[in-house]
Amino acid sequence: MTLYFDNARLIDPEAGTDRPGTLIVDAGRIAALDAANAPRGARVIDCAGACLAPGIVDVGVQVGEPGARHKESFRSAGRAAAAGGVTTIVTRPDTDPPIDSPEVLEFVTRRAAAETPVHIRAMATLTRGRAGAQMSEIGFLLDAGAVAFTDADRVVTDTRVMARCLTYARSLGALVIGHPQDPGLSRGTAATSGKFASLRGLPTVAPMAERMGLERDLALVEMTGVRYHADQITTAASLPALGRAKAAGLDVTAGVSIHHLTLNEFDVGDWRTFFKLTPPLRSEDDRRAMVRAVAEGLIDIVCSMHTPQDEESKRLPFEAAAAGAVGLETLLPAALRLYHAGDLDLPALFRVLSLNPARRLGLEAGRLTPGAPADLVLFDPDAPFVLDRWQLQSKSKNTPFDGARLQGRVLGCFVDGVPVAGPVAEGIAA
Repeated sequence: MTLYFDNARLIDPEAGTDRPGTLIVDAGRIAALDAANAPRGARVIDCAGACLAPGIVDVGVQVGEPGARHKESFRSAGRAAAAGGVTTIVTRPDTDPPIDSPEVLEFVTRRAAAETPVHIRAMATLTRGRAGAQMSEIGFLLDAGAVAFTDADRVVTDTRVMARCLTYARSLGALVIGHPQDPGLSRGTAATSGKFASLRGLPTVAPMAERMGLERDLALVEMTGVRYHADQITTAASLPALGRAKAAGLDVTAGVSIHHLTLNEFDVGDWRTFFKLTPPLRSEDDRRAMVRAVAEGLIDIVCSMHTPQDEESKRLPFEAAAAGAVGLETLLPAALRLYHAGDLDLPALFRVLSLNPARRLGLEAGRLTPGAPADLVLFDPDAPFVLDRWQLQSKSKNTPFDGARLQGRVLGCFVDGVPVAGPVAEGIAA
């Protein structure tokens, strides 16, 4: 199918531009920009001034296959991603069993290809069973298609094991994703330390636990030379160490979840468990520091950290409830809060949502240039709506944005030039 996007507002994160123009898609690729006329036989899409940007690359998505399909399947995750303008999902390996062998990775890859309309790339575990004792078969997993290695929110506490894993990963050029946190300080906690959490009687963790975990990982990165990405930096105390590592030339990047950029500790309010996350929500000062770090380029990637939990896991006292929130469909409208607040322009926003994660993982996506894959999202950044969690495509409905007023509607999502979601895409498919 050849598509001609007319009257579009082109958001190019690589060039840093936001301008009117046209775009041609042919054979699953971007064929040309700013053509005056549609090619013969092309399907013309009048964007009517809506934004056309590279599809989102969401790093760190949890899918419940294998082991927890009742929380999220590849089919439901794929629908949720397409509805939210996410064209590439990078899944976490914290499944049951974990993705720690080529056989499990092959199963995940086959299921994803058969069930989802978007691209799925999988991460594998750094250690077997995420137990922190024995290194996974990194070489074989790389050959089987793993894009990165992580034990997700389980920290490898044995420094010698961690050093061996990083050394081996370095020899293969593999990317390691760490979860900066001191497990001793953070074990059994549910909120960030401070007056607010103390008044509610919640077990708390100091922001210093994140800095301590990050400092350890960065020391090991310096020792081994591995490619390293911190999955979530959420406190101002961690930023100086991250800045020093980058200034020293270490191959280090960092991410932050959209929840930590748009919510703070006060949103827990009356112990609403949809706001219980890992790490916990931070102070407003920390939130503002993270926004500045994203704007300045110190933090490279913004993701949803999509973590589906069923009703039974969330309908518990705050301390006992499972942590995590779904975010595939809410990532874009929540991120647009930063745009509407004047913190980031749209090219900068899509740099951290699309271009930077694609580059870090060695993917072709994230660009709006001829020859790039036609993974695109067409959206109206100003369209207001009130989120109803029961309308989400995810099987689990644990979103902290339930009932929130948001702006930003996806009008069309295209994967390799094929329309997969949105009213514009549905009209083309019809």
